Amino acid sequence: MPQDSPDLSRRLNDHYAAADVAGGAGLVARLRDAFDAAGCDPDRLSLDAIAGIDQLHLGGRTASRSLATLGFVGPGERVLDVGCGTGGASRLLAAEYGVTVTGVDITAAFVEVATWLSASTGLAERTRFLCADAAVVPLADASFDVVWCQHALMNMPRVPRVLAEWQRLLRPGGRVLLHEVVAGDNPEPLALPVPWARSQSISHLRSREQLERCLAMAGFVPDALRNVSEAALAWRRTRNERESVATAPAAPALPGPSLLFGADFPVMGRNLRDNLAADKVRILEGVWRRGNR
Repeated sequence: MPQDSPDLSRRLNDHYAAADVAGGAGLVARLRDAFDAAGCDPDRLSLDAIAGIDQLHLGGRTASRSLATLGFVGPGERVLDVGCGTGGASRLLAAEYGVTVTGVDITAAFVEVATWLSASTGLAERTRFLCADAAVVPLADASFDVVWCQHALMNMPRVPRVLAEWQRLLRPGGRVLLHEVVAGDNPEPLALPVPWARSQSISHLRSREQLERCLAMAGFVPDALRNVSEAALAWRRTRNERESVATAPAAPALPGPSLLFGADFPVMGRNLRDNLAADKVRILEGVWRRGNR
């Protein structure tokens, strides 16, 4: 049974694809037009040019590199990127760590964007993307050495089903690499909207203890786990400062997250900063190994 109801799938697609932007124009079309306006060929893009739209998590590429280092990602490994979004981590891992990556995301528009961006950056042979429910992935058993997941579990209401799927998809001894938003000790309601939710209906935060318990019950053994909330908060504060500068650019700017999430993205960023500062949320980085089950 799929982990997401059709209604939840629709709400996640509406949230992440910003369907109300530009009168409902397709996301790829909007982004191609934006790159063209910024003087870039949409079919020949660099990883630097697309940095503003291809890693939709706290810490950006720095956080992805930190997780890859912590998890000893190496050449030749097969990686499943769960909740891949527009494919930024998938491309970084393929380009810098010599792996092959399959990205999975429930948001159809993101999968379309990810496929286009990999082709335009010359990484189509090392990355591929599927639109699928993370709890029902149409891939063979023991297909991967690594499951990679950044800022995705907090949108999934039935994590045990997802973790069972990771057990199936990983080879014996395979690794789970997580960079995840969890609930902090402050029980006050979140300031909304945030990048992963405009309402509580699609936010499914768990505490660190709850997440660790779910992983243990699914048969995963921890290798390393650390709280990286302070670094994430510092990064978000820097981004808020940049986003608050009101000067108009001399030329059209490269596309940023507002083209994905809509005009309220600056509010999302400020709320995320404030939620982190108030300990309503925390950011964890960790590695687990698939046990013998």
